[in-house]
Amino acid sequence: MISPPVFKSCAALRPYIAHIDDIYKDFTSYKFRVPVTGAIILDESYDRCLLVKGWKSGASWSFPRGKKSKDEEDHTCAVREVLEETGFDVSKLLNMDDYIEVVIGQQRVRLYIVTGVKEDTVFAPLTKKEISEISWHRIDELQPASDEVMSRGVNGLKLYMVAPFLLALKSWITAHPPPPVTQKSDGSSKGTSVWKAKSSSEGATTVVPENSLFQAGSGPQKVDNGPGKSFRNFRFDAASILQAMEAAFAAN
Repeated sequence: MISPPVFKSCAALRPYIAHIDDIYKDFTSYKFRVPVTGAIILDESYDRCLLVKGWKSGASWSFPRGKKSKDEEDHTCAVREVLEETGFDVSKLLNMDDYIEVVIGQQRVRLYIVTGVKEDTVFAPLTKKEISEISWHRIDELQPASDEVMSRGVNGLKLYMVAPFLLALKSWITAHPPPPVTQKSDGSSKGTSVWKAKSSSEGATTVVPENSLFQAGSGPQKVDNGPGKSFRNFRFDAASILQAMEAAFAAN
C-alpha cells in the first residue's frame, strides 16, 4: 500500500492524500498492462534453458524478462532486460522473427528464442538485489502440465510465467532442430547453477560500471562534455521507476 506519510511529506503530493486508494488501484491496474519482453535462452543442444531466480526469500524461477519503457521496441527491451538480469548481451543472437507471445490477464508477454549459447558462458546480473541465482534447467523437467502462471517443475522447482511458454517452445524446437553438437547436456533434473548471490548482509556485490551501459544495437557513443551536459542527458527511466515502486508497495 502507498504510504500516507510519503504524500504528507511532499508538497506536490499533499492535495492527493484523500485519493491514495484510487491512485494505488490505478497504478496496480496500469502495471499489469505494461507489455513485458525477454528471452528464452537455449544451450547448444536445445535441451536446456536459462532461468533466473528472484531476490526475495522463496522467490520463483523465470525467464529473464521485464517491462517495456515508453516507446521502447520489443527486441530492444528484451536485450536490455536480459543484459540487466544475466549480464549477457543477446543482441547479436536475437532473431526478431523467433518469439513466443502470450497474453496473461491484460498483459502481453513476448519472449524471443535465443539459441546456441554455450553452457560455460559466464553470467552475472548487472543489477543489485533483483536476481539471487542463474541456472540452466532441462526443458523436459519443467513439466508444462498447464498454462498456469505459477507452476512447479518435476523436482518441485517454483516457476513463474514459464509454463504458458513451454508447449510452444517444444513445438518450435521440433520445427527448428539444433545443429549437431559434440556433447549433450547432462541429465540432471536439478539444474546447473552458473551464478549465485553471495550470502552476506549486503547481498550480491555485482556492480554496474557506469561506462558499461549502452543502448542495444548502437555503436560507439560520442562523449558529451559541453555546457549543460547533465540537463541534456537527463532521462526518466520508466522501467526502473516502475520496479522501484513495485518493490516499495510489496514492502508495505
